[in-house]
Amino acid sequence: MELFLTLLSGIGWIIVYEECIRLGLKEKTYAMPFWALALNITWEITYTYSDIFLGAHGEMGGMLLAQTIVNIFWVIFDCVILYTYFKYGRKEWAKQVNSCFFVPYSLLVLVCSMALQFVFIQEFGFVMAAQYSAFLQNLLMSVLFIGLFLKRNSMEGTSLILAFAKWIGTLAPTILMGIITFNPVVLICGLFCCVFDLIYITLLIHYRKEKKEN
Repeated sequence: MELFLTLLSGIGWIIVYEECIRLGLKEKTYAMPFWALALNITWEITYTYSDIFLGAHGEMGGMLLAQTIVNIFWVIFDCVILYTYFKYGRKEWAKQVNSCFFVPYSLLVLVCSMALQFVFIQEFGFVMAAQYSAFLQNLLMSVLFIGLFLKRNSMEGTSLILAFAKWIGTLAPTILMGIITFNPVVLICGLFCCVFDLIYITLLIHYRKEKKEN
């Protein structure tokens, strides 16, 4: 069951990333909110490196190997999503702020995100830091996806496939780490992720229905 849920989460998020890349390149935009992307990619780089070179989760055996392989794919996909952000994100930069600050600000967000990964590890150790930071930033991501959709008021950079895959990709590890191994922090964050993901799905369905009617 643990291996199945780990792989289900990995496949769900790979679909999310594939959709972000496809939509980003097709529609010349970025499909993942940037703070969510920055936290995601720094998390994946941090824990892929720690699993491969530091053996920080060595006691987890086969499940670790599956998660590490998934993490490697996630890093590769997120690098492409990051490319779409830097290529197309400037057009959504606030008009009242000079666009020359776009790159420095973006780099600052990435540095901040990496620093947060390090302090979580320092405070909680590799195993718990990986869980706490992943679910907290996943909760933030669920809210940010809604915010980006409302800001654009269109289906630009999103799809129902992406929304459903994100929901399933988060629900699986919530069951695994929040219920089966019972971590209350993970459980609460995961439950609210589920709520906001379902709100996001509902908003997309309602928007598409309205467009068809009009």
